[in-house]
Parts: sequence; structure tokens; C-alpha cells
Amino acid sequence: MADGPDRIGPAMDSKKTLSDKARSVTKALTTREGLIGDYDYGFLFRPNLPFMTKPKRAAPFFGLNDRMPVFLALLLGFQHSLSMLAGIITPPIIIAGQGGVNLGADDTQYLVSTALIVSGLLSSIQITRFHIYKSPYYLGTGLISVVGTSFSIIPVTSGAFAQMYATGYCPLAADGSKLPCPRGYGAVIGTACLCSLLEIGLSFTKPSVLKRVFPPLVTGPTVMLIGISLVQSGFENWAGGSGTPGCIQRPATGTFSVCPMEGAPHALPWGSAEYIGLGFSVFVTIILCERFGSPIMKSCAVVVGLLVGCIIAAATGYFPSSGVEAAPAASFIWVKTFPLSIYAPIILPLLAVYIVLMMEAIGDISATCDVSRLEVEGKTFDSRIQGGVLADGMNGLLAGLATITPMSVFAQNNGVVALTRCANRKAGYAACLFLVIMGVFSKFAAALVSIPNPVLGGLTTFLFSSVAVSGIRIISTVPFTRRNRFILTAAMSLGFGAILVPNWFSFVFTYKGGNQSKQGFFNAIILVMETGFAVTAFLAILLNLILAEEIEDEAASITANEVDAADDRDEWKQIQHNKSNANGDGELGEKAMEAK
Repeated sequence: MADGPDRIGPAMDSKKTLSDKARSVTKALTTREGLIGDYDYGFLFRPNLPFMTKPKRAAPFFGLNDRMPVFLALLLGFQHSLSMLAGIITPPIIIAGQGGVNLGADDTQYLVSTALIVSGLLSSIQITRFHIYKSPYYLGTGLISVVGTSFSIIPVTSGAFAQMYATGYCPLAADGSKLPCPRGYGAVIGTACLCSLLEIGLSFTKPSVLKRVFPPLVTGPTVMLIGISLVQSGFENWAGGSGTPGCIQRPATGTFSVCPMEGAPHALPWGSAEYIGLGFSVFVTIILCERFGSPIMKSCAVVVGLLVGCIIAAATGYFPSSGVEAAPAASFIWVKTFPLSIYAPIILPLLAVYIVLMMEAIGDISATCDVSRLEVEGKTFDSRIQGGVLADGMNGLLAGLATITPMSVFAQNNGVVALTRCANRKAGYAACLFLVIMGVFSKFAAALVSIPNPVLGGLTTFLFSSVAVSGIRIISTVPFTRRNRFILTAAMSLGFGAILVPNWFSFVFTYKGGNQSKQGFFNAIILVMETGFAVTAFLAILLNLILAEEIEDEAASITANEVDAADDRDEWKQIQHNKSNANGDGELGEKAMEAK
């Protein structure tokens, strides 16, 4: 497959003049061919029902730089933005909620709006692909490599915020409930900006070296444990809410005797049947969309499920309207700010996060090249990997400066490309435009923040499980030799244990002195050991480097039966040979008798 539009060296053909570009834009906006074209739009909306005949001809494929109608680019861009929506808004809602820094509704709405805006702006960097002046390096992939808020940081922030409240870094009320902690949130994004320099630096390393140091044997179990650790918060929200203290403890009296709290519309105790059913409405809708939905519904199944859950919740009185009414008409980056600082205990866990993000980016970019029908090897491909990883690290830094937790390449849009057969950058730019528009109108963000916990829980349980499945898929590419099985077993033993018993390392260090640096060092070790994916990542990297590859592969080990197989074949051949000789002698004897 040729990958010609983006060259490593200088282009030899003539460049388009400004007048040529103006004529091209005019034609696209003023003619039927440029606006609508002859595309079969029904293909995108045709459901997959048992009694309907399937089309005999596939839809046309739009390559990276192919001409495509403006309306189709906008439509497919809107589809890309919808497929990203749930993934973008989920981390800020969880981090700012009761399980995080317990920010107010205004701050949470701002974070959701800003996440959408920043996602649109940073996605355009990946899609555009800039050449770094007087160097062989690039910034961006030049593909539909859209970015969104990473789930990988949620386990780190959960442990970090719990530690901040326990040590007095974040304030508690007299009754022990959490008070809003913008200082803690600023410390997380400030530390994330610092740690993003690791991924930026590693982007200048050859992809082959990165894959050798951080192979699927390391990234697979790490990604899987990130998903597994997140499913707990999704399930807790499905039943009514998460966070400690909160309604999940089911106190008999007090503010949290019902979920999400007393005074909320249609508040019920945690685990009520109504909450479970509301979450199931989202989950079942996602399954039905996958089975019967049209291509555009399948790629947006999560959003359709969210919409159905919200409609049911609104009809049955679960939606508070006060937040939407009080929200401003518009919002943008830096309308609200947080004090940036460095929180030393989360440096090591965040370094592990950026290693995971880098390897996920390499895999996602490779998959995007594949579904875009571009080369997956060679200089151009390597330059896309380098540019994509550099942009991924830069996006983490820029996202922190824009008051948002790290952003990374999203994988689900590869499914949209495969379903719609469109890898054209115009659709990517349209997706960026729609994301910015969604973020600017803060009433939209306020409606998203008001989504009841059971609806959000049904959605996030599915999303977080898909993260775990992605890790399993990465592990499946690893040959199961004895060495690899040992590394997986050893690394995941501590990872699973830290997830199932989160406070197992909390009482190892008994230091109670006033040395803040020493206490911070101990807190960092505790946070790494109690963050399942972090301890798994570091241990897998160490074992992969110190354990040598074995000459004999367990998958190719020889059994006793296989040792005797060669002798058995020789013996069988001898028997067959003797039979044929006997038959031949008998036939000769019969012929001799006939001759006589």
C-alpha cells in the first residue's frame, strides 16, 4: 500500500498556488458535487434487521487526502465527535466528584466544557502533522488520530486524593466529609505537566527501541489492570454513587442516607432496584445498537445508550434542572483556574501512566494506519509513530496548562474509520470543530454533569471493561513461553492484590516525624504499591530486562510421544514397503502360473 501524500523528503511535484486553493474551496461550497456528491448516505443509517436485505456493494473508501463532499465530511466528523463524547467527559466528572476532589457543580461543568474544547484543539495537532524546522522530526501523525481525556490517570488520582485528605493536604469537614480541594486538583495537573516530559523525551527514540524496552508483555497487563481497577467505580455509580464517605456505606441517617444525597431529586438508598434498572437501560441499549444498529449507530452505541438512559431518567424525575438553568451560556479555557504545584508522591505513578500512554499511542497509531490503508512499516510509518508520540506528550503538557488531566490518542475512532470507510482528514477536522462547539456552549456541559449516577455507571462500566479487554488483546499477541508466563504471573500477582486489597501497604512505614521530604518519599512508595497497574508496570519492565529469553520454548517443547514419532513413521513405512513387496511377489507368481 502506497503512503505517498506525506513524504519524508521534499516534494518533487508543483505546489498548489493560493488561487488554485481558492478555486477548489469555491467549487466545494458552490456545486452539488462539492457539497453532497453521489455518496449513498442511506448506508450510514440502514439498520441491521433480520428481514432487511444487505447491500451487495460496499460504500466507497475515502483515503487520507481524497476529495469528499463537504456535507459527508461534516456528517462523519459529527459521528467521530459523538463516538468520543462519553470517553472525554467521564474522567473529569469522576475526578471532580465525591470519589475525587469533591468540586462544586460550577467547577465540574467548567472541566467538562474545557475537556471538550481542549480535545478538539489538541486533536487538530495530531491530524495536521507539523514538520519541525531543520530536523527530521514531526509533530502529529497526519491521520485521524483524535485525542481525549485518558482513563489511565483515574486510579492514580483516586489514590492520591485519598492520601491528600488523609494527610491534611486537602480539608475535611468536622463530620469527616470531604470539602472541595482545588489545591489537590492543581497539584495533580501540575505534576502531570512535569511527568509529560518523559514521553516527550522518549518520542525521539527509535520505535524499535521503545518496543523492545516496553513490549506488549509490559503494556498488556498494565492496560488490563487499569480497566479492572476502574470497573469498581463504574459499578458503584451504577448502584447509586461512589466515594467515601458517601451513600455507598448506607448510613441509617444523615446527608448520605440516600444517593446521591438528601434533597436530590428522586433520592433512594444505595443499591435500590430503581438505580440498578436505570443502569441496565443504558447497558442493554448498547447491546441492541451493536446487534441491530446501522453503521452510524454502532460507532455511537455508547452515546445512544447514554441518551436512552437520560430520557428515562428525565421522564421519571431523576434529573435536577437547577444546574442547567444556573450554568452560563458559554465557557472557554481558563474561565476558572487551579493553583499548579508538584505533589511528589504521585510522580512515580504518573511516570508509569505516561509510559502506558506512549505504548497505547504506538498501538493506536499503527491500527489507524492499518484501517486507513497506509503502510505499517518503513520510514514514513516510523515518522508517524515519532510524530504521534511527540504530540501525545506535548498534548499531556498542554492539557495540564489548560487545566485538564492528560489527554492521549483515542482508539475507538479506528472502529469509526473501519465502519464508515472514511480515513479522510476533513472528517477529522470536522470532529474537532464539533467538539469545540460542544465545549463552548456550557449549557450542554451542565446537562452532562447532571446525568444521574446510575446512568453514568451503566455507561462507564462498559467503557472501563473495554479498556480491560484492550489489555487482554495486547497480551494475546505475546507468545506464551515459560519466561513470559512467569513475568505475567509475577507482575499481575501484586497488581491484582493491590486492586482487591487497596490498603495492603498502608501500614508498612510507621514514621511520624516532621520531615516532610521523608514522609513524602514514603507516601510515594505507598501510592505506587497500592496502585495496581503501576506496581505491575514497574515489575514487568524489570523482569523483562533481567530475565533472558530461553532457547527452548515451552510452546514448542517435545513430549515423549513426539520423540518416538520419527521411529514410528519409519516402522510404518517399512510395513507398507513389505506389504507392497508381498503383493508384488504374489502378482508375479500368478502371472507365471498363467504363462505355464
